[in-house]
Amino acid sequence: MWWLIAAAALGIPLVITAMPEFGMLSAGAVAGAVTAGLGGGVILQVLVFAVVSCALIVVVRPIAARHRAQQPQLATGVDALKGKQAVVVERVDGSGGRIKLGGEIWSARTLDSDAAYEPGRQVDVVDIEGATAIVM
Repeated sequence: MWWLIAAAALGIPLVITAMPEFGMLSAGAVAGAVTAGLGGGVILQVLVFAVVSCALIVVVRPIAARHRAQQPQLATGVDALKGKQAVVVERVDGSGGRIKLGGEIWSARTLDSDAAYEPGRQVDVVDIEGATAIVM
């Protein structure tokens, strides 16, 4: 029973802090409870708790860190527009202009303030700042 209380107690900081290590310790406590339920002694219960908790931290934590560090494979929203091609509708220079991007008219300005693009020209979207596309 004490192992299950410990598992629940370790689950609370997991939810509050979002630190996955508490979940791994909680799983170790559940393993200790299973060992106690099967009739294992206190020393064996503590040993199972320690081994399962450490194994989960050593194995799962690096995998979780890799997944957290990866960029999403599918870009959405503004990120999906970066790198797309657009057509200049109104002259675009360092102070502004208009482009057609993804079927919509966007305000735009050039990356290089000295550059200017005339209507009909294809440009590449480098970045989006607010509602303005930065093109080159």
